[in-house]
Amino acid sequence: MRTAIFPGAFDPVTNGHLDLVKRMTGLFDEVIVAVIRGREKSTMFTCEERIELFREAVKELPNVEVEMLEGLTVEFAKNRGAVAIVRGIRGGGDFEYEFDMALMNRKMAPSIESVYLMTNHEYIYVSASRVREVSQLGYDVDGLVPDHVRAAIRERVGLQA
Repeated sequence: MRTAIFPGAFDPVTNGHLDLVKRMTGLFDEVIVAVIRGREKSTMFTCEERIELFREAVKELPNVEVEMLEGLTVEFAKNRGAVAIVRGIRGGGDFEYEFDMALMNRKMAPSIESVYLMTNHEYIYVSASRVREVSQLGYDVDGLVPDHVRAAIRERVGLQA
């Protein structure tokens, strides 16, 4: 089985993330979305909430699992028998960062490939940090995130549904 890991904070999951996961399902037998447990003080949603929001978003995709990632992504990938770590690329700045990370991952696990998918043009400007920022300023994020995530954000920032 060809398993891919898609790591990230996903705070919150965006339609851009979902587009990438859907495309991954055509390339790999199994996709594991690895939600990184980070410093909860700096996130909009806890790790557990982010996992549940992503699970709800991919519930119709049979070959996608959502798990918590603690520690190094490359170790997580090795432990799951993954053949690839997949990252979305919006532009040159993303590539520079991801390229450096891929070199380190290759050093630690030469059998795991780093795979980059270009973000769909309609989501090129969407990032979770921008979604958090505009929602906290009271702007609607309709079309940027799945509907259930939009509702969770609005509740979190104290806006009417």
